[in-house]
Amino acid sequence: MNERILIVEDDPAISKLIDTNLALSGYQTVCAMDGRQAVEAIHTQRFDLALCDIMLPELDGFELLPYMKEKGIPVIYVSAKADVQSRVQGLRLGAEDYLVKPFDILELLVRMEKVLARADKQPKQLTYGDIAVDMESRSVTKGGETISLKNMEYELLLTFLRHPGMVMTREDLLHQVWGDEFIGETRTVDVHVAALRRKLDLNKELATVYKIGYRLEMQP
Repeated sequence: MNERILIVEDDPAISKLIDTNLALSGYQTVCAMDGRQAVEAIHTQRFDLALCDIMLPELDGFELLPYMKEKGIPVIYVSAKADVQSRVQGLRLGAEDYLVKPFDILELLVRMEKVLARADKQPKQLTYGDIAVDMESRSVTKGGETISLKNMEYELLLTFLRHPGMVMTREDLLHQVWGDEFIGETRTVDVHVAALRRKLDLNKELATVYKIGYRLEMQP
């Protein structure tokens, strides 16, 4: 990935958590601890997306938004302000999304992907070893040979490819791939993982994490 993400967060622990997980997912990151640092950063560097807290020193997240819009940087608010008024205000001002703390890191990453895709800043192809996924045609090849995947197998594969090295619970995968309205058991995830292992020869790479879920190993 070449996407550059600005993290505007004054809590060092939360900033580090986001920064570390984004780096593991292949993003380039810059951290700002207050609103003024964020303004300086966007005037000297290119960013594809900003993750902004609202309660910040110097300039708060709402005051930062006009600066972001001027530079064409989409914004996701990540804030402890859970009240409806704050969420509505942020979205009406022009933020792309609003995530309330505490949050699941996988949910944050998926929301980022959706915003970057809308802004046409997501890569059009993902690769893992000899596996290649063309997201415009939704085609999957392994060693140049086309592999037929069912719709949810494809979506599950994308989730793993976008987050190599990350341990994902079955519940997280159900929520992110099948959606909140899905009525079923976590066994559904196991069945689809087994299909991916068989069709793409990922028996070693797509590892089971005992009593938790699955992890796609990082490429060597």
